[in-house]
Amino acid sequence: MKKIGFIDYFLDEWHANNYPQWIKENCESHGRSMAFTYAFAEKNKSGGLDTDSWCKKYGIEKLSTIEEIVEKSDYIIVLSPDNPEQHEKLTQIPLMSGKPVYVDKTFSPDLMSGVRMFELADKHGTPMFSSSALRFAKELSAYPNERVNPRTVEFVATMGPGSFETYSVHQLEMIVALMGPRANRIKSLSTKNDRTLVIEYPDGRRASMHQMPQLPFQLSLQLKDGDGEYIPQCSDTFQRLINAMLDFFETGKPAVPKEETLTIMALIEAGSKALVKDDVWIDVEKC
Repeated sequence: MKKIGFIDYFLDEWHANNYPQWIKENCESHGRSMAFTYAFAEKNKSGGLDTDSWCKKYGIEKLSTIEEIVEKSDYIIVLSPDNPEQHEKLTQIPLMSGKPVYVDKTFSPDLMSGVRMFELADKHGTPMFSSSALRFAKELSAYPNERVNPRTVEFVATMGPGSFETYSVHQLEMIVALMGPRANRIKSLSTKNDRTLVIEYPDGRRASMHQMPQLPFQLSLQLKDGDGEYIPQCSDTFQRLINAMLDFFETGKPAVPKEETLTIMALIEAGSKALVKDDVWIDVEKC
């Protein structure tokens, strides 16, 4: 039985509270010989369960150091989904291990820290990937294909809720998954209650993302041949992410190219600058 270890900034958070059951269900339904076994957290959550109580609740063995997690685990999940500034520190030892490492969204707080993590992983032959669950939505599972791919898509518009800092990764993940890496520039056309950003690629293709309260994740796409498609919902996202994650653990083959992940991080960094300079193009740093 292969063992999965969690590394988190603090464990009592939504992803850590749901991943154990989803991992168990996926392993049972797919006949996988692996199980979530160990956990480590750097700190206790203020006002939430401490690490000991969390591990007792989920029947998991608490380990005292990241070194122990890396030594005893076959596969490693680095969580801290809402504190990506912690990822570079939390992944340093795992990325030198050669063992498959999944890093939760948002991968990095800026492009260069993301580049450093991939460089460290590459240096030590450590397979790694990161993604928003929205990439794996059931409605997007057929793409890219011969009809819909970066060569044929002219424009993508996404919509969804949440703050830019925490939730922009979801819409940008869908955009880059459909349009490819190496976006060129981004600008804001936002209003008081609506964040709207436009993204441009070097060949003139564009995308837009709209963040509005209480709006479900959805998208539309326009193809160069005049055809288009509207996707009003994104379903089964986390279950399908877990499946991709466990496939990755078994094969060692990342589900998302690093060029796409780094482009998304560069867009988040440039987008945050665009939001304070309305209607001004901000160059997206190349990775």
